[in-house]
Amino acid sequence: MVSVVFDRSFSVHLGEFFSSTAPLSCGVPQGSILGPMLFSLYLLPLGNIFRKHNIPFHCYADDVQIYLPVKTNDNTSFLSLFNCLRDLKRWLNQNFLCLNENKTEIIVFGRPGDLSGCVDGLGNLGWYVRPFIRNLGVIFDSDLKFEKQISSVVKASFFQLRLLAKVKPYLPSKAFESAIHAFITTRLDYCNSLYVGLDVSCIQRLQLVQNAAARLLTGTKKYEHITPVLASLHWLPVRYRIVFKVLLFVYKILNGLAPAYLSELLHVHTPARALRSSNQVLLDVPRARLKNKGDRAFSVVAPNL
Repeated sequence: MVSVVFDRSFSVHLGEFFSSTAPLSCGVPQGSILGPMLFSLYLLPLGNIFRKHNIPFHCYADDVQIYLPVKTNDNTSFLSLFNCLRDLKRWLNQNFLCLNENKTEIIVFGRPGDLSGCVDGLGNLGWYVRPFIRNLGVIFDSDLKFEKQISSVVKASFFQLRLLAKVKPYLPSKAFESAIHAFITTRLDYCNSLYVGLDVSCIQRLQLVQNAAARLLTGTKKYEHITPVLASLHWLPVRYRIVFKVLLFVYKILNGLAPAYLSELLHVHTPARALRSSNQVLLDVPRARLKNKGDRAFSVVAPNL
């Protein structure tokens, strides 16, 4: 077996300057299977910093997200964030890592009148506040309306449909349907549980994409009724696909197949006295304070469905 780091050296290139070379006795080649696992192990101490300051977090490869509730009129609610970031930068410097400030973004979810107060409370961090951020391919906005995300999905889907129309004559029907699912349905279904509770007009825009895909596949004319076509293809309409995704998560939670941060959001209802519904695995429905946002939370929507 030949070592991938045997008889190798490295140097640093900055602008027009090169450092002297130094021997490389250890390391992990870029693109290796062990790379992501070893990097995750290297970043494990970060979790202790976030837990120390009671700040929830998620890590995905080299992407770190932290989130916490704040009060607009209480600057002390930002102290835990400032202290956490201070310890985070100190740990990164000690472990030869750098926080990429060019990719650092902050988004504040809340009522429009509260956003300015939060920006003021963030101080120097207010520079990083954005009206939209992209999280794992999904565009979030402060109002959680997902209008920009839906526009992006619709635009990309219709672009792909125009390309698929050109190759339709060269593909068998089954292969062409698989291509539509690969390029269109996957876009409609990606993180579609976030669309629950959105305005009907937003969901209808996504439905127009599915209708266009069904017409292209079956050759249905523009003014023919599309519902029988979707039924013949066994395609659930978009609004039902959203409900199906939420219920799929519920099924995984109840059967121990979901991560802890989802499972802890649902609680099986335990009646105070013996009832016939006791064995139906009903879920507690928490009360939500805000109708447009609270009622759309997974912890509320999932038990209701």
